[in-house]
Amino acid sequence: MEKKYPLIAGREKGPGPGRYGLPPTIGFIGHDFTKSTSPAYSFHGRMSDTMYCVDSSPGPQYRVDAKITRFGRDGTPAYSMLGRSKAQKELFQTPGPGAYSPEKTPPCNLQRRPPSYTMGSRTHYRSVDPVPAPNKYCLPPLMGPQVPNKQASASYTMSGSYSAGGPSVDLAQTPGPCRYNSTDPSVYLPRQPAFSMLGRHSVPKDATKKPGPGTYNPEKVTVHKARAPAFSLGVRHSEFVTPLVVYVSD
Repeated sequence: MEKKYPLIAGREKGPGPGRYGLPPTIGFIGHDFTKSTSPAYSFHGRMSDTMYCVDSSPGPQYRVDAKITRFGRDGTPAYSMLGRSKAQKELFQTPGPGAYSPEKTPPCNLQRRPPSYTMGSRTHYRSVDPVPAPNKYCLPPLMGPQVPNKQASASYTMSGSYSAGGPSVDLAQTPGPCRYNSTDPSVYLPRQPAFSMLGRHSVPKDATKKPGPGTYNPEKVTVHKARAPAFSLGVRHSEFVTPLVVYVSD
């Protein structure tokens, strides 16, 4: 249940602007008479089929030919495209120029005729003349020493290493050049000056901790400087609460 509080008469200061309802300025019914109204239009509903049958005027649906002008029909020539008609069978049809082939006539009047060639199918090989073609011969290779009539270079072979007794096995266990250590040049040559690099020494300083500039708050000093106004946020009190009277005069 919502708790209801008693109404305070001091708070009822009159209705606000939202309490008043002004007449509308849209439409015709209940329009504000102090404002001018614009013309109003209405949309009519669609007529039924019975009304359409009663009032069956065609309206602007006549098809007027585009060639009809206010002076009459347009007199410009008009053309149409029809199919090709069949040629009538005549007793004698005269051939056209394309029916003749003068290039096929035999040479006459000592005219030179260009050579003509024909393309026929490939003929089969004769079994009585089995002559091999050039690609049937195989020339000997030129790599290696097996060519009888060509000079061959030296050839080498690579074999595996022998475990003992081979030329790659050192039976005497002679040390190689890498087994010897090189002598320091400072032993048999004048020695150059040598330098060493040590770590950086720490600077002697006071070990006590001193406050930095950010530790001080000069804006809080109000002993010898003007103090800015300070505000605090409290609880909102009702204007109808009776004030507390501490000192009562006799």
